Amino acid sequence: MLSHEKVWAAIDALAARHSLSASGLARKAGLDSTAFNRSKRYSPDGRPRWPSTESLAKIMDATGVSLGEFTALIEGMAEPARRRNGRISVPLIGFAQAGAGGYFTDAGFPVGQGWEEVELPGQVSEAAYALEVQGDSMLPLYRNGDLLVVEPSAPVRRGDRVVVRTQEGEVMAKILLRQSSRQIELLSLNPDHPNRVLDNEEVDWIARIVWASQ
Repeated sequence: MLSHEKVWAAIDALAARHSLSASGLARKAGLDSTAFNRSKRYSPDGRPRWPSTESLAKIMDATGVSLGEFTALIEGMAEPARRRNGRISVPLIGFAQAGAGGYFTDAGFPVGQGWEEVELPGQVSEAAYALEVQGDSMLPLYRNGDLLVVEPSAPVRRGDRVVVRTQEGEVMAKILLRQSSRQIELLSLNPDHPNRVLDNEEVDWIARIVWASQ
């Protein structure tokens, strides 16, 4: 079934196939470099925004991909082999890997194959993946070894628990206090660690935590 999430995931997959970020794909297609940014995928009130047919036509032309091939990417996102009997196996990524370069698209989706996987109960989307907590910076809420399942395609709102990766490669779990057109303010889970205020230019991606093993 065609969905907002699957179309955007297919764009990210197309970019990764050509060793590009979402911004790089936009530039290659002659579009504004921010056209496919995560912030452009939802309106300020959380309603989904779809890419235009013109944008899709331009990225297919720039990459030499046919409509049928792009549709196959979307369909591939819709029926993942890793969903079985009401459970889903999602990629498991350590915080050290999350902080390293080359593992994620601009929107926070993991790139490549060969990830270790973990099986989860309940309903999560095909775009979800698990991050394994390392260290004590997220105590007392999250402990070393806990799994945080994040949904990079889900909109984030004030009060959400989120994982943030900075342009410098720092990865942190925080609570989103507020987000403006210029900055985000983050509340630390561990009182021994300071709150953070980051300019939007400092943020690589931000993803909402939807489930945690505790």
